[in-house]
Amino acid sequence: MGTTEQHHGAADVGIAVPLLPSAPVEPLRRNVFAFVCATLASMTTILMGYNLALMSGAELFMREDLGLTDEQVEVLSGSMNLFMLGSILAAGWAADAMGRRGTIVLANAFLMAGALAMSLGGSYASLLAARFVTSVGVGFAVVVAPVYAAEIAPASSRGLLSSLVDFFITAGILLSYVSNYALAGLPLGLGWRVMFALGVPPPLLLAVGVFAMPESPRWLAMRGRDAEACAVLERTSDTPAEAHHRLNEIRRALAADVDGDAAGVWRELFLSPSPAVRRIVTNVLVLYSFQQASGIDAIVLYSPLVFKKAGISSNTTVLGATVAMGVVKTLSIFVATFLSDRLGRRPLLLASAAGIAASLAALGVTLLASEGTVAGEAACVPSVVAFVTAFSIGLGPLAPTYAAEILPLRLRAQGMSLGIAANRLTCGVLSMTFISLANSITMAGCFFLYGSTAVAAWAFVYVRLPETKGRNLEDIGVLFSK
Repeated sequence: MGTTEQHHGAADVGIAVPLLPSAPVEPLRRNVFAFVCATLASMTTILMGYNLALMSGAELFMREDLGLTDEQVEVLSGSMNLFMLGSILAAGWAADAMGRRGTIVLANAFLMAGALAMSLGGSYASLLAARFVTSVGVGFAVVVAPVYAAEIAPASSRGLLSSLVDFFITAGILLSYVSNYALAGLPLGLGWRVMFALGVPPPLLLAVGVFAMPESPRWLAMRGRDAEACAVLERTSDTPAEAHHRLNEIRRALAADVDGDAAGVWRELFLSPSPAVRRIVTNVLVLYSFQQASGIDAIVLYSPLVFKKAGISSNTTVLGATVAMGVVKTLSIFVATFLSDRLGRRPLLLASAAGIAASLAALGVTLLASEGTVAGEAACVPSVVAFVTAFSIGLGPLAPTYAAEILPLRLRAQGMSLGIAANRLTCGVLSMTFISLANSITMAGCFFLYGSTAVAAWAFVYVRLPETKGRNLEDIGVLFSK
């Protein structure tokens, strides 16, 4: 079947000729240039993870060197999450005014200055001021990097490239744990300063690399630079046809945006949102809040205290356990990175929330029933590792990916700012109250509380979040129009 005998030419000698000519099918080639650009942009967030988590080990030595109290340690550890709210809310405006690339360079400048100031700090007040400077850079980076990655990536690899942001945040956390462990043997007043000083050179190198990558094609089109946008799309798409389609999508989105100024964007977000926009913004805010309400930063910032509570007394052993936790957390990111474009966002988010709830319940039971025993020491580390694994396969990397995908182009920068502001506000509240709350309701009670929010997160994802895998960015809004 599928052939016929012709009576002319080749058929005269009995050769069967196909009814339709078939062209060889070539496998789709993923765009390497888009991967490099998204990687360079996302690497800025490595300094966010490094600076946020470095306090987990450094505070063990800063307490003794500078005489810090529990309350001061809480504020230094968690204040960055509140300090960065201003730059997070301004990042959307900066990204539209200066471009995604220029804002990333600005973020690196603040990160370098903040790391230097932390390494030179000699008092609680000076350290708090240094944390503020660092937070400005972190706020810009954490908003603009996922926006750039989503806008530069072709649909076939958008999940992978958007999740690079969380991978590099996690890599920064791991580097901070390694730094804590490796430098713990230095003199008391030197070790923690060197830990922070190591964060000075990377932002300078990253800023140089960012200048080598192109501006976001969507930002170029917003500025009327269609020829440049087309050139970038041709370099960052899997096929020429996809580049043409992406440019047409951007043009249609911009043509529909009759009130494209910043004031108009905020009006559409808050004062007169359409039902679809209201649903999208609500989902972004709630998803981002649940990500941190699960208690991830309580573990990231205070894991040494958790391990000590379980009965591990040696600082070296405690810091070694945090390194092991950081390695597992970093490796787990690859599950979401490589499976989000195959399985979809929704299945990974559901599996992640369920795993978080189960592992936090196990950690709470361990601390409640076996605190200070050999069994408690043996069970605590696996429970923490299970928790960070569950977080890293879904809720951690896919919250920013999902938010960047569902927000319309005209609202994307400011909408991401709002989502990340909600995320950091939730994180700030948890990280600045963990020690006090643990003293009040016990550390086990804290993890039971965080576990209950993971159950609520599972229900939210199941009921409210549709799948976005493989859909074109400008078509995703249709999912929320009903």
